[in-house]
Amino acid sequence: MVVASTAEAAGEILKTHDAALCNRPKLNLPHVLTYGSKDLVFSSYGEYWRQIKSIAVLHLLSNRRVQSFRRVREDETRVMIDMIRESRGSLVDLSDLSLTLTNNVVCRATLGRTYPEFEFKHLLKRLSFLIGVYSIGNYIPWLSWVDWLNGLQRSAHEVAKEFDYFIEGVIGEHINKKKGLDIDAESDISLDFVDILLDVQSKTATSLTTQSVKALILDMFAGGTDTTPPSIEWAMSELIKHPRMMKKLQQEAREVAQGRSMINEEDLEKMQYLKAVIKETLRLHPPAVLLLPREAIKDVKLMGYDVKAGTQVVVNTWAVGRDPSVWEEANKFRPERFLNSDIDYKGLHFELLPFGGGRRGCPGLQFAVAIIELSLANLVYKFDFQLPDEKRGEELDMSETTGTVVHRKSPLLVMATPRF
Repeated sequence: MVVASTAEAAGEILKTHDAALCNRPKLNLPHVLTYGSKDLVFSSYGEYWRQIKSIAVLHLLSNRRVQSFRRVREDETRVMIDMIRESRGSLVDLSDLSLTLTNNVVCRATLGRTYPEFEFKHLLKRLSFLIGVYSIGNYIPWLSWVDWLNGLQRSAHEVAKEFDYFIEGVIGEHINKKKGLDIDAESDISLDFVDILLDVQSKTATSLTTQSVKALILDMFAGGTDTTPPSIEWAMSELIKHPRMMKKLQQEAREVAQGRSMINEEDLEKMQYLKAVIKETLRLHPPAVLLLPREAIKDVKLMGYDVKAGTQVVVNTWAVGRDPSVWEEANKFRPERFLNSDIDYKGLHFELLPFGGGRRGCPGLQFAVAIIELSLANLVYKFDFQLPDEKRGEELDMSETTGTVVHRKSPLLVMATPRF
């Protein structure tokens, strides 16, 4: 295995040798969870992967499709704001609220309606754990029996069965609802992702089997719900910890909103400090500290080293984002560093890679960022936040969990005071 911990090394992997290092190794537990690696994230590089990526990019996550869910995002943000307002000064769990917000947006966009959060919270936590847990069988195949002995394989099969039962029900609902209707995924932007996938499956000559449809639904639902909430809670944590920066963002929000009840998505393009805050949050707290492993398709020369075909290659986004040779005061939260910078998180600047890059970059980037920007802008516009027990912002505990996606170790509990 090769681990890249600098922007230079990441660029070699994600750009210079992207074509040679774009395969995905077969990982035992994700293979079970994703219908035999039939999803976009874990499928091997080849014609099948190219087909399902094309479907995802063109039909599910295009800019036009993401914009079609604007009202969903604004509605659910308004619900979150109302819930905080109703707390009337009592403790509010911003970690839980960001999860609820994201869960509702992703459910409505992916599945067509909201589902009770309690149905998923524990299941998603188990899924995230199993995708990120160390599986000895991935590295020493003749010791794969250890994953059965310690219960990991059994847990993976149980979680896969529970998700499959749920997704089967969702697909059945959509088929019954659409009977007799002529669905056109190209022209109807009101459709959810399941509608679109079923339409594409019925009208195109692709290898989009029922298993593939289920795997893509799992990608869109689980991927969006698990990775977006931590970015919201880490951004709010950093702003609470740094009151001067909170005030600066609140001032920008006031100037943009001009007294209206909510900030809408049209306003976000004017909020340059908001975008800087989000970039700095993603630099210090990338949703995944390690990008999922790639596998060399052929022998390559990587920064002077011979890397043989079959070698796994991993980019350490956490280390890249805190590299002191690239970032001044690398461990400090300083959004201002992005105000006069063209560095972005879209995979073209290798010093900032929260969503990866190259062929295997996250296609859901626009969808995730739209939720983060809108929710964060309205939270700071509508409320002032204080920590309980008269703690100062700098006393906020910033301890992290371990796992594929890094959350706060303790929930972000605050008291919120309406600003008007």
